[in-house]
Amino acid sequence: MELNHIKRVYFVGIGGIGMSAIARYFAKRGCQVCGYDKTQTNLTKALEQEGIAIVYVDNVASISEGFVEDSAETLIVYTPAIPKDAVILNYFKDRGFKLKKRSEVLGIISKGQFCIAVAGTHGKTTTSCIIAHLLTHSGYGCTAFLGGISSNYNSNFLIGDNDVVVVEADEYDRSFLTLHPDISVITSMDADHLDIYGDAAHLTESFELFAAQLKDDGKLFVKGGLPLHGITYSANGDSLLKAKNIRVVDGNFVFDFEDGYVKIKDLSLALPGKHNVENAVAAIGVALSLGIHPKSIKKAIAAFKGVKRRFEYIVKSPEHIYIDDYAHHPEELRACFDAVRQLYPEKKLTVIFQPHLFTRTRDFADDFAKVLSTVDDLILLEIYPARELPLEGINSRFLLDKITLKTKEICGKESVVEQIGSKKPELLLTVGAGDIDTLIQPLKAILTYA
Repeated sequence: MELNHIKRVYFVGIGGIGMSAIARYFAKRGCQVCGYDKTQTNLTKALEQEGIAIVYVDNVASISEGFVEDSAETLIVYTPAIPKDAVILNYFKDRGFKLKKRSEVLGIISKGQFCIAVAGTHGKTTTSCIIAHLLTHSGYGCTAFLGGISSNYNSNFLIGDNDVVVVEADEYDRSFLTLHPDISVITSMDADHLDIYGDAAHLTESFELFAAQLKDDGKLFVKGGLPLHGITYSANGDSLLKAKNIRVVDGNFVFDFEDGYVKIKDLSLALPGKHNVENAVAAIGVALSLGIHPKSIKKAIAAFKGVKRRFEYIVKSPEHIYIDDYAHHPEELRACFDAVRQLYPEKKLTVIFQPHLFTRTRDFADDFAKVLSTVDDLILLEIYPARELPLEGINSRFLLDKITLKTKEICGKESVVEQIGSKKPELLLTVGAGDIDTLIQPLKAILTYA
């Protein structure tokens, strides 16, 4: 399907972070954009304020006018998270509409453009946001489809006036294989999505296929230690691109960048943690490969405000520190906890964690238990099912029993705010990829007035 032929686009599951970015893109192109999602959120409200019509009832009668009959100019975009028995989705399927997954649409959009694609089981949202920010802040420019809300631009979508496109290449259901990038970044290949891949070997195979889709004269940036050939980067001295002299100064992580040719000293990153320094090193490597001046890069890194729900400070006062993070994999939790400990080594760490997916909880239960046992006080919410049906014997009690920490408990979402009100923790961290973000404002209010 040719991009210029598309006049109307309907999104089934428009409230997803990746779906909404594409919806914004087509709206900017002047297309008629409508969509369905099961619940109204701050993100869908923002889309509605931008003129995009959204319905929250899954029936044929709610389908917007102009999408009832198929047309060569109409595109239907859906997310794999939508149930197969969804009425609106099946209406379009049964009538022969052109249906594309989000990743396929990114392939259509980026075709014929200079594509920078960031892949990885974790780290891709932050890395792609830093890359997009470096290009935008420096004046180089880009269009970007991000998997999180950039705090600098308060959006998951940026539009530029050149042919450079920054996209997240999602490994879920191998959807990143629709892309043919000019520059690829692979941040991590830890086992995940085993409900799709079956085992780590098949996940690795998919990343190898993605790396092979790079255009002939393209560049591949790979985190040091991964079993792929490319330009390596890391936060140590074992890679071509590296951070050196990493230290914490006034709450920021400060470091020097070296690649054998260029040195940039005293870069200051407001997003804490060694893992985020590594993400920044990868982004700097991409920016340098595009010819962006080191001085512009240094200024842009200093101005980077981070990503919503990626180590986001919600409360920062003498009495209380409250940080929220999207971490939902054991390695992500470990990196997040390490960053908190580096910044606040003397404070007691209270964590509220919402496990995401029954299969992920089952597959990584021992790893989750090990990392969660390192905090001081743990509150565990019930598992957020997302697209899954329950699995017998897999619940938060199953996970809690494996955790060696003494101060641990399971708490319902409806009572956790009251629980925090009584604890009044000096250092609170909420982590998870489900709907735990609905607790942010109530928890903020409790701690702000505690």
